[in-house]
Amino acid sequence: MYITGYAPYGDRGILIRVETDLRRGIPGIDISGLADGAVKESRERVRAAFRNSGLAFPLDRVLINLAPAGIKKEGAALDLPIALSVMSAAGLVPGLGAFPEQLMVLGELELSGRVRPVRGVLAAVAAGIAEGIRFFIVPKENEDEAVVLIKRPDADVSYTAVSSLDEAAHALVLLTKEGAFPQPFNKHTDTLNITETANCGDFAEVCGQDRYKRALEIAAAGGHNLLVFGAPGAGKTMLARRIPSIMAKLTSEEAVEVTRIHSLAGKYELKGENTDSAFSAVSSSFSLITEPPFRSPHHSASAEGILGGGRTVRPGEISLAHFGTLFLDEAPEFKSNVLQALREPLEDRLLTIVRAEGPVKLPADFQLVMAANACPCGRLGSNWPAGDCLCSPQEINKHWRKIGGALLDRVDIRVPVSGNNGALTSASSTHTAETSAAIRHRVIRAVEIQRSRFTAANGISRNSRMSPSQIEQFCPLKKTAKLALNKAVEKLAFSGRAYHSVLKMARTIADLADKEMIETDHILEAIQHRRLGDDPYDVLPK
Repeated sequence: MYITGYAPYGDRGILIRVETDLRRGIPGIDISGLADGAVKESRERVRAAFRNSGLAFPLDRVLINLAPAGIKKEGAALDLPIALSVMSAAGLVPGLGAFPEQLMVLGELELSGRVRPVRGVLAAVAAGIAEGIRFFIVPKENEDEAVVLIKRPDADVSYTAVSSLDEAAHALVLLTKEGAFPQPFNKHTDTLNITETANCGDFAEVCGQDRYKRALEIAAAGGHNLLVFGAPGAGKTMLARRIPSIMAKLTSEEAVEVTRIHSLAGKYELKGENTDSAFSAVSSSFSLITEPPFRSPHHSASAEGILGGGRTVRPGEISLAHFGTLFLDEAPEFKSNVLQALREPLEDRLLTIVRAEGPVKLPADFQLVMAANACPCGRLGSNWPAGDCLCSPQEINKHWRKIGGALLDRVDIRVPVSGNNGALTSASSTHTAETSAAIRHRVIRAVEIQRSRFTAANGISRNSRMSPSQIEQFCPLKKTAKLALNKAVEKLAFSGRAYHSVLKMARTIADLADKEMIETDHILEAIQHRRLGDDPYDVLPK
């Protein structure tokens, strides 16, 4: 028989068929199937784990094959499946050879026989269930991660969590005798959120910048891309980092997808715990991610870090921001090739990385939020007079060209902020600003309207994802609104994409107002959010 293992690769990973053959010859272990150094080193870990667990390692020539052989395998997650495959071939678990080949095993082995946690357990279980695998053995420390999918009502599967090699062997004996693993303890799992809305701040803490706050509300409701530019200290970053506090929760399907990607990438952060693992995907409070992720990489990030890739393809920041927000602070400071590479994912909502082994598709349905100074010195649009800007026109144009017109055209909302209307903390103003809870209530209502409007057949759930045919179907305009839109398109020389962008934003604004028809006020507000931003001098008062 063979045992199924798992290797993280791309956004889905690969199911690995672990087979063992014993033959006469000098005792030793050979591993075939394009294994990397860590996988080949499992020979010594498995042998020592057998001995220290009181098990007899076969005194034969052992050949272990990892199929498919043409794909490189890396990491130590194949230790436990290799060990159990050797047990099966050596007859240490009677009856296992006749058992249906529906068993997936995950885990790294220490020399003592202890089973260590591995990354990507939720993704592995999802892939296994999709292939009809019914039995799973996972590390004890990954149990909560596996339970998320295994205990769903529609999952007819059985699992056991082990902390050592002898426990795994005992589980296999019970499986062959009873056809199922022993009933596990009914664990309760709390929700782990990558984005902690309670710690990201509240809109009420920032006074002023009402136009920017309104733009963030529209962006959060419809999933629109946004650029905010202006003077340092005006509150660009402060408010952008508070956008998680007004976002609607993910649906159950979106939560599973986002959790799977983060599990595969090993991006969970332990809270108040110490771990000696090479990753931090283990938590006693593991469960589905229900809040949209918020990712804010530093501007020194590489293209592989933002987009994904590497020697073994792994999700990048745009995939980790799937169904959430990617915030690029100081956007012109990012490398030009990184910024321009965002154009295709923003259109296609996925990224295709082509390698010699074949193309790998990574999900990238994210909302882009960028913040930028209007000029390199930052004085343009600040409290300083415009003449005191230290930058030449050539330097300002070079600074703005880093973002580029092609990327800007894919940004629906552009908001200039002035230092003269800078953000004030609530402690320094008597003005009572609207709280995030009040704004979030409107956003959730608008998102619910969109989810009911776009059925599964549409393949989308937010206004910003509508195609031209869907815009025509779902954006009915009143006659006066259509006249205002046509006049603005002619006067401002909007492109076709800008025209559709205004309609999408107007649809979101109408949803926030709980209106079925798009009215003139909705169109005019959408035009005001779209008309600026192509020129950095738009930050100056007109």
